[in-house]
Amino acid sequence: MEMVEVEGRCGGGGKWDGDPFFPKCQERALTPNNPPHPPTMGEHEVRSEEQQAAGGRVVMMESQALQDPVAEPHGAEPAAAGAPPAVVPGKEFTRTCKGLVVVLVGGYVLLQLLPSSLDYLAIIPAKTIPFVWTVFTAGYIEQVLPGAIGSSLGLLFCGKDIEPVWGRKEFLKFIILVNSICGVLAFCFAVALYYVTGKESFLVTPLSGFHGALAGFLVGLKQLLPNLELPMCFFWKIKAKWMPFFVLCFSTIMAFIVPDSINFLPTLLSGMYVSWIYLRYFQRNPLTGLKGDPSDDFSFPSLFPDAMRPVTDPVANLFDRMLCARSRPSELALPVSDPAKASRRRERGERVLEERLAADHAADTEAPAQGHSTAED
Repeated sequence: MEMVEVEGRCGGGGKWDGDPFFPKCQERALTPNNPPHPPTMGEHEVRSEEQQAAGGRVVMMESQALQDPVAEPHGAEPAAAGAPPAVVPGKEFTRTCKGLVVVLVGGYVLLQLLPSSLDYLAIIPAKTIPFVWTVFTAGYIEQVLPGAIGSSLGLLFCGKDIEPVWGRKEFLKFIILVNSICGVLAFCFAVALYYVTGKESFLVTPLSGFHGALAGFLVGLKQLLPNLELPMCFFWKIKAKWMPFFVLCFSTIMAFIVPDSINFLPTLLSGMYVSWIYLRYFQRNPLTGLKGDPSDDFSFPSLFPDAMRPVTDPVANLFDRMLCARSRPSELALPVSDPAKASRRRERGERVLEERLAADHAADTEAPAQGHSTAED
């Protein structure tokens, strides 16, 4: 007996829900001369039953299956021969990240050749009002060599996991948005520190660097690959889902130990929480049109240990009241199928499928018999 695969005409891989009268499905026999159709990029939409009951949230961003680095290493061979090559997160550095590295290194070289250009590219709170564009350019200017090297490496290694899932346009949009908002918040924070402490150094210290976007990348990795192990030292690794909290604690401690490092703290913190707000409430899924990621694994308390929930839960409720209404209407518009009706459709479809298979098998057995009788005549 031949196996039958139900193939969607619209994309070559639609899944049959059991309804024999579904107009967009057709049957195709699987024989040695008719191999299974390799999955197309449009078929890699991962949806679990729990997510359907919660509102049909779709995990993927670019119609690609996000591969768990634990389940399948980056260098694994494709499962099916002849399948179209898919972009695998973590496989290689992307062209977009390489281009941004050129921008970061070029900005550092420019400062070494023309030190006076720092006044026109970095945020100097006392001069920001006439040079307002600096809040947009400061995020791409590294003032020291270790900063340029660290930002370049962080961009390459984080971007190779994030960009294949989000896409180039969304990846660049995320960087520009986070860097711009971080620049505005860094300016406001420096002015506030000046009024609180009375130290003029907060008004004349140049503020710049890519570390706000790097903090946002860590939040993105927590969302996409929470179990990915990121190397911290030669022998110590930490999972991506705990990396934002680790950076928060480390940067806060360093701000008290090294006085100059307090200039990086506002950008790191703002980059982390601005990126979480954008990914949680505003990033649009191109497959469904939904905004944000309402899962519990990406809630505000998930950024902290469970012991801090008495403090983080009220903050999460505040964010939900202010911002969650933007995404809920679109989620409620998704239909939720009745399990009883779906079960009846599957049973009815199985009966029709068995009848068709029996008819095809009878036709195949009758054809040789008719040919044999004709030859005898």
